[in-house]
Amino acid sequence: MSSWEAHRPDIGQSAERSRRVTSEDIELFTAISGDRNPLHYDQDVAARSRFGAVIVQGGIMTAILNAVVAEDLPGPGSVFLHVDWNFVAPVYPGDTITGRVEVVDVRLDKPITTLATTVRNQRGDLVLDGTVLTWTEPVDS
Repeated sequence: MSSWEAHRPDIGQSAERSRRVTSEDIELFTAISGDRNPLHYDQDVAARSRFGAVIVQGGIMTAILNAVVAEDLPGPGSVFLHVDWNFVAPVYPGDTITGRVEVVDVRLDKPITTLATTVRNQRGDLVLDGTVLTWTEPVDS
């Protein structure tokens, strides 16, 4: 039996993680990405925007899904092959976000999984939704 056959996820299986997003996360993401958009830093500019306040970068919103996929489902050895995400609402510093994935399709011939993905804030408001296609490389524990 291959590693994929032994650890292949089931359709309907799900996993999620939550974390509080901070202003420090914005600074750390900027150090990595170089994204210095004033909507993430300038209180005056952000207050005049449709968002009304400073918002976190989209990469911070999606990072929680990286963690769920790599650590939980499909798990270690998993990488994104394709993502299709819709950013439907902003996330603000201080929000607690929950990233959730659910298996919607599993290839039997290759370690490829399709996942429905969502991120919600502490009020349960949807801030991101979409799908991802993952490849799971066998790794030794």
